[in-house]
Amino acid sequence: MEWEFTLLLLVNGILIGLMYALIALGFVLVYKATDAINFAQGEFVMSAGIIAAVVVAASTSFFLGVVVALAAMVLFSFLLERVMLRPLLGRPIVAVIMATIGLAALLRGLLPLVFGAGTRPISLPEFIGEEPIALGPVMLQPVQLVGAGVSILFLAGFSWFFLKSRMGIAMRAVADNQQVAMAMGINVERYFALAWAMAGIVSALGGVVWGSMLGVDVHLALVGLKVFPVVILGGLDSIIGAVVGGLIIGIVENLAAGYIDPYVGGGTKDFAPYVVMIIALMIRPYGIFGKRKIERV
Repeated sequence: MEWEFTLLLLVNGILIGLMYALIALGFVLVYKATDAINFAQGEFVMSAGIIAAVVVAASTSFFLGVVVALAAMVLFSFLLERVMLRPLLGRPIVAVIMATIGLAALLRGLLPLVFGAGTRPISLPEFIGEEPIALGPVMLQPVQLVGAGVSILFLAGFSWFFLKSRMGIAMRAVADNQQVAMAMGINVERYFALAWAMAGIVSALGGVVWGSMLGVDVHLALVGLKVFPVVILGGLDSIIGAVVGGLIIGIVENLAAGYIDPYVGGGTKDFAPYVVMIIALMIRPYGIFGKRKIERV
């Protein structure tokens, strides 16, 4: 029936959108703390997925793979901030952006060279299973439900962190004005490092979730590009915007794939999010929940 098909597309779009929102949170965390965009976010996800896949294959333990991926990405993020990004503190934002673009190219070439370019699976624990779960007329994949659940949990946790905790408020102060934050006694360098470490955690979770669904190879880095319309639509500095943007993009993708692809031969889900992003930039360039900034010169 038509309504059942539409319902299936909407539910799958919501689940995929929540998984997009988790990756988008990495963009938001770095932007809120440093006022810069991390163009290597997709490569962070790919790196975490490769590490998790290697550990799971060697140990046959899914949870060990998750723990190692989390630890590796936090350590990598701390080292990245200390060695490469901290010397750029106080320099134009474009310097940080170009550094992340260069890092993305490095990771995309180096990791397949070290671990191989083949696609690696990340198998979920046996108790989760692989059989689709029926919710009324809708059949859902367990990996999508797990991914959506993890996304909701961590999105809620990070929202509380930024709105209620002292460290989260300090990170927001650093993003608003680094000089004023330093004058108030806030250790800007420490909160820069914390922001990148949190982005590493999000990347690790995203790498495991998306790697479980798609498999892990160099193409997993493209998730970062798929998520970029999410953060533009929702607002680069808004966690709520990451959620809403993710849901909108996920639903648009699935509706385009279900209703337009049969008439054009496929592929609309790959560019439909960018059409939405362009329209959003024309109407509200700072995003649905983004803060409007006016600079006088």
